[in-house]
Amino acid sequence: MAERTRNTGDTAVAIPKSRTAKKVAKPPPYKVLLHNDNYTTMEFVVEVLQAVFHHNLERATRIMLQVHQRGVGVAGTYPMEVAETKAAKVMSLARAAEFPLLCTVEPE
Repeated sequence: MAERTRNTGDTAVAIPKSRTAKKVAKPPPYKVLLHNDNYTTMEFVVEVLQAVFHHNLERATRIMLQVHQRGVGVAGTYPMEVAETKAAKVMSLARAAEFPLLCTVEPE
């Protein structure tokens, strides 16, 4: 039987666990804010909160009243990309309905 020679590249090297187990940081949250104006109807704001942010009627109405009474309300908190996408969707729906509703994103 022929003797097998061992190449140096055939050996397995154990990698320490500290080098392989890296923790991935959670993305920072961003708030999606709706701003009050004198033209956008309360009903439209409730519809947007239900369609874009998937709030039920009661929660959407509560947020709409906060926007109306305080001038601004938090529609939701998401990672930056999701928050920006939802804000853009709100603005698109508002423009299509010819409302000047303003929706902004800011760090939490």
